[in-house]
Amino acid sequence: MPWISIPKVEGNASRQAHVGLPDGTYERELGKEGFYGPSTQMHHRHPPTSWKTVEGPLRPHAFDTRKLASSEACPWQGALLFSNPHIRIRFLKLETMMNHLVRNADGDELIFIHRGAGDLYCDYGHLGFSEGDYLMLPRGTMWRLEVREPVAALLIEATGDSFRLPEKGLVGQQAIFDPAVLETPKIDEAFAAQQGDTESRVVVKRRNCLTTLTYPFNPLDAVGWHGTLIPVRLNWRDIRPLMSHRYHVPPSAHTTFAAGRFVVCTFVPRPFESDPNALNVPFFHSNDDYDELIFYHAGQFFSRDHIYPGMITLHPGGITHGPHPKALQNAEKKRGTMTDEVAVMVDTRDALDISPEAQAVEWAGYVDSWK
Repeated sequence: MPWISIPKVEGNASRQAHVGLPDGTYERELGKEGFYGPSTQMHHRHPPTSWKTVEGPLRPHAFDTRKLASSEACPWQGALLFSNPHIRIRFLKLETMMNHLVRNADGDELIFIHRGAGDLYCDYGHLGFSEGDYLMLPRGTMWRLEVREPVAALLIEATGDSFRLPEKGLVGQQAIFDPAVLETPKIDEAFAAQQGDTESRVVVKRRNCLTTLTYPFNPLDAVGWHGTLIPVRLNWRDIRPLMSHRYHVPPSAHTTFAAGRFVVCTFVPRPFESDPNALNVPFFHSNDDYDELIFYHAGQFFSRDHIYPGMITLHPGGITHGPHPKALQNAEKKRGTMTDEVAVMVDTRDALDISPEAQAVEWAGYVDSWK
């Protein structure tokens, strides 16, 4: 069924979104279905985040994963930070190699390597990994990590679902990243060398309960395979973002992976908007259909103050969010030609629950950082 859509202009308004705002105003976007549905751009006399106080549970949050303890050598023991019926987000810190295999029977797993390097061994073979890699593992894949440099990683589970590539529409399938850059595991010498009759354990997660299977051999003993269901590796450096020098493109243009009830987007360095009338900071927005979670990986985050690599922000649906005051003050100043930030954003259609582990590393003063 079509949306009710009657384009209207009322009062003193710009002709286009995010361009040529009336003097002395701040734009706020109200939208349906995140950035994918109909929207309206409001022009306000004051920044919509200039609240004096916020009382009640609905507030922006910030968390510091650097304060989390190291995990045991098992992904399921990594701190569960956020969840809803369709997604579970953990943070894993591995100092040593995993001494057993794991298998997620609840959904596909997406691992983003924040720090470290090593080797992934799975049903399909061997695949090296390093900082900035996404590793997408289909549901049911057996796998383990060998650590060459201590690993810190974000784990995103598509509970009861699968990760897919986003629709790219007019720009074609090679836009953002060409699927040809996706790397897959190899049955190589390293994979063959780890096979043998050593007793092995597989810890299987199903309905968030763990079952341990013990084999008298290493079950990663494949000699070959063919098909289209395959783990893949993608590094953020292979992403070529959609850009416009005359318009601040919405976060949805940076979608990297999509599931049924959430999307994963990647922000990478890009040129600043150069049109004198275009916004060059993110616009204030009230996308009440989604919660927005951002993991800050590297660089300087030009729209945020006192947010550093390894931190996470959560802006729940129902409260406006946008750039910090310092970003607004610097919006018209020359800051070089490129942004300098790498971040992973997860937009969820269903509200996220915050775990006690996350609450223990929360920066309680974040809600006041717009003052």
